[in-house]
Amino acid sequence: MSRSGGLRAWVSIYLKGACMGAADTVPGVSGGTIAVVVGIYERLIAALTALDPRAVRHLGAIHTGAGRAALAAELRQADVPFLFVLGLGVLSAAATVATGMHTAVTQFPAPTYAFFFGLIGASAAVLYRHVDVDTGLRVIVAVVGFSLAFLVTDPALAGARPTTLPVLFVAGAIAISAMILPGISGAFLLLLMGQYEYASGIPRRTAEGVGAALAGDLGPLVDALVPLVAFGSGALVGLLSVAYAVRAALRRYREATFAFLVSLMLGALRLPAREVARHVGTISPESVATVGVPAVAGGLAVVALDRYSDELEY
Repeated sequence: MSRSGGLRAWVSIYLKGACMGAADTVPGVSGGTIAVVVGIYERLIAALTALDPRAVRHLGAIHTGAGRAALAAELRQADVPFLFVLGLGVLSAAATVATGMHTAVTQFPAPTYAFFFGLIGASAAVLYRHVDVDTGLRVIVAVVGFSLAFLVTDPALAGARPTTLPVLFVAGAIAISAMILPGISGAFLLLLMGQYEYASGIPRRTAEGVGAALAGDLGPLVDALVPLVAFGSGALVGLLSVAYAVRAALRRYREATFAFLVSLMLGALRLPAREVARHVGTISPESVATVGVPAVAGGLAVVALDRYSDELEY
């Protein structure tokens, strides 16, 4: 997608961010996968690695027209408006859609996971058409990517662990990798670390703290902000670290890197497939339709995006 555009382009970016945020709330689904599907993955990597802390030097002259113009030019050069709108979509979905996604996963697990299975499977199939796995190195990294995602999504690895500020920092750093690595679910990584229930409640506790602060009691807000800062700090460190690693890999080994990333998506199909099988029960025409229809719908959504969107950049 071009960096320029009107309101329609920015609304599109916001909605893509919302899709990423909604996906990240579901254990087994990756926001990074959605970024690849909707064609903004490389732009996201480029924007994250273009961030330059030296831009703050313009703040001293922000009271002047020249200072504001210089700051705005640097922010546009780093594609910060794109990151802001996309991030707004991610955060708003994570804070609002999370409840609906949680209801879908808990009340209708089989069709919900079937939909994501079709979405991820079709995405991998479409993307593999744009990747040449025709060398020994690419075959090896594809196998490694598939195996890594397959092993990481083993539900037997999940377990409860105590929640401390250092644990939250590390959990944030690891879980945020899902926004950069397609196929690796941040929500599921939190489950593996035993932090999913606590971390998913941070937005709710923060909102309750704000309400209490407005009523004159700052205690709940402080109690909510401390873990939020710990988790958010870890997420920021992890996000930038993984982004730089992916950018370096794309620059030096573009085809092999995409072979690895798409293979991550294939290996991650283990978890939604297992959840579908676990909740289907007895095989019958009704149960087949219950999972078959949403799986086909997820696949068709990807095919439609691939065929009719002129914004996808693989």
